[in-house]
Amino acid sequence: MTDLKITVGQSLRDIAAEVADAVHRVERGETVEPESSINFADWETLARTLTGKRLELLRHLHRQPTASVRALAMALKRDYSNVHADVQALTEAGLIERSEDGDLRAEYDGIQTRIAL
Repeated sequence: MTDLKITVGQSLRDIAAEVADAVHRVERGETVEPESSINFADWETLARTLTGKRLELLRHLHRQPTASVRALAMALKRDYSNVHADVQALTEAGLIERSEDGDLRAEYDGIQTRIAL
């Protein structure tokens, strides 16, 4: 597993430059490590998406992938509808996914955040 890289406020131009740089390095025969990243347009969007309860949910899924939202809600001792909304928001943001066996997972060891000024 690896870290998930979250950027805030990174322009599409900067993202494209990073991708182009990686492609050029591969073309030169250099080893390029795969990188998982998500960009949020601004701090407010990140803060709305990654609340304290949702971070707790991510930590639980990292330690113990869970087969259903209901089982996750029971494990976290939270209301099903709130957990369902959190799972939906985190899935849409790319922070959790379903594995091939159907479990909800957070398949990274940590989150690195970079905020553009």
